[in-house]
Amino acid sequence: MTEESLHLAPVRGKARIDVLDILRGIAILGIFYMNIPFMNGPVPFVMGDIRQMGWAPADRATWAVIQTFWEGTQRGLLEYLFGAGAMVLTARAMRPDGPVAIADLFYRRMLWLLAFGLIDIFLIGWVGDILHVYALAALFIFPFRKLSAPVLIALGLLYATAVGIGWVGGGGVTQYHARTEMIEAAHVAQAKKDAHKVLTKGEKEALEAWQKKLDVFKGPNAETKKAVAEERKAHESGPVTLLRWSWKSWHAVFVKENISFLSVLEAICGMFLGMALWKLGIIQGDRSAQFYVILAILAYGFGMGARAIGVHEIFRWSPAPKTIWITSEFARLAVSLGHVALVNLLIRTAAGRAILSPFKAAGRTAFSLYFLTSLIGIWFIAPSWGLHLWGRLGWADLALAATIVVALLLVIANIWSRYFVNGPLEWLWRSLAYCAVQPFRRNGTMGGST
Repeated sequence: MTEESLHLAPVRGKARIDVLDILRGIAILGIFYMNIPFMNGPVPFVMGDIRQMGWAPADRATWAVIQTFWEGTQRGLLEYLFGAGAMVLTARAMRPDGPVAIADLFYRRMLWLLAFGLIDIFLIGWVGDILHVYALAALFIFPFRKLSAPVLIALGLLYATAVGIGWVGGGGVTQYHARTEMIEAAHVAQAKKDAHKVLTKGEKEALEAWQKKLDVFKGPNAETKKAVAEERKAHESGPVTLLRWSWKSWHAVFVKENISFLSVLEAICGMFLGMALWKLGIIQGDRSAQFYVILAILAYGFGMGARAIGVHEIFRWSPAPKTIWITSEFARLAVSLGHVALVNLLIRTAAGRAILSPFKAAGRTAFSLYFLTSLIGIWFIAPSWGLHLWGRLGWADLALAATIVVALLLVIANIWSRYFVNGPLEWLWRSLAYCAVQPFRRNGTMGGST
């Protein structure tokens, strides 16, 4: 096939893989459970002393369940799906002389996705946008599509290894060891102080450093209270003020602290794993039921086990070193893999298909649904001109609100999909990527038939 004879068109109809759409739908709707606390803050409490968000028994249970089973795994699923999707899209470009049009399309899609991500950040005001992160990450993975699955897995685990060691993220074995040494130094200094002995400068500094760690659990300090007040004002003063606060927050977190860079590294490695899962026939459901049972047991066993230990460590409300600093990224990837195995198991049963089938429509309108969750969370639920619920919801209430929104969007996605080929933003993205108007209505009145 020559480049001139190549016909590029989106994957539709029977050529689509239902399990990938289902996984995408679950991930894109499920991510709202992670986003809504940041949209309805206060963010310093979400990132700091989580008890300040509300700590009734229902809040504790909700936070623990989400942290163990769901936190970060929707990112994991989306990263795997981006990697698998790259393999689907570039299948015809696997030959040494593969058509350059495939590469053109791939990079054009990602650059447009980057543009949409910037719109989500600067016009909608969602600080935690993932679209621009995945677009930037995907720009790097195309040259790696021909590597073997074992090599891709090794590359995919590099970020988790770096986090576990402490080379990135400020945690890992490095922080665990440093915190252990801090405690030992503080204990020695305290014992000397209790014995009414003169402390050296280093011993005084050790006690001061440890006291600062202990003070974190005494409640919000002046700096935190100031940040909360500023965030509250932004949600009560009007859209322009809210957007300015969002831009400032995004710059402070993602630019000054290099979180965007780390997020892209995480996503690249996750996409490598997704490419490997595709090559191994795992993510698309090509393996046996027995394989998925074993995979689910192993992945959930390690991932949820490590996370449950981490939750227990956090609930001690102590600055003592925590194993979750070392295991967090490996556990996130493992639980995400467990979700892949579980969905591929359920879809093989009649009951499972009945439960999961509505998520196909969500997966096929995921781009549009993601923007809708940003609009609903930021511009409807939280601000004074909306429901005015900013800072008023605890962890359980936030999860309930997310469930209501997810259920509503799931219904909308299924109704929409009866009449339209894609979501509105999917249609726009594809039309821009293919440089041609794509089918929109199922009767084919805009751009052709399905």
